[in-house]
Amino acid sequence: MSHNSIEDQNRPARDVDFAIVSRCQKGDTGAFGVLVEKYQKKMLNIAYRMIGDYQESCEITQEAFLSAYRAIKKFRGEASFATWITGIVLNQARTRLKQIRTRSQYEGRSLDDPVETEEGSILQEPPSGDISLVEQMERKDIQTAVQECIHSLDPEYREVLVLRDIQEFSYEEIRDILKIPEGTVKSRLFRAREIFKDRLKRRVGNQ
Repeated sequence: MSHNSIEDQNRPARDVDFAIVSRCQKGDTGAFGVLVEKYQKKMLNIAYRMIGDYQESCEITQEAFLSAYRAIKKFRGEASFATWITGIVLNQARTRLKQIRTRSQYEGRSLDDPVETEEGSILQEPPSGDISLVEQMERKDIQTAVQECIHSLDPEYREVLVLRDIQEFSYEEIRDILKIPEGTVKSRLFRAREIFKDRLKRRVGNQ
């Protein structure tokens, strides 16, 4: 029976990263680079949605992948790699939020700067010449308002909203990421959506 390998009968069939992770566990550093390339944009987006600061989000993402690399031999494959790394990112984000509040250095956000995170990007680059300046500004205003409303949520509501409605994880995956019952995921998500819709409506109106 294997010890540090995830090659067991219980690994999720949907985990398409199984072979890559197995190579990482055998010391193939290049294989881990494949996982970083595959998931870094998604993880950066999650971190940004939680923190609201691009520079901090980059650092969180880098630290999360470093932690994952150091712990890769302990990964048992009971959930997918995507679920596992997302949990690490969220833990890093929670820690960073506490540090920011303790230092009293949090300025709210730097949302007026263009943030290129591609997957679920915060401020997308418009197609060349096809969108007017007014339309670009309207898009930017809406996206800024969305991020402001997300960041105004309590962290437990913010997490489920980002994971389900932005990153489209299943309820089962969110349960595994957050280590809470599926019923709690659904009740938190319901409440998060209600608060988010109310705040966004007040922020931008019924449009």
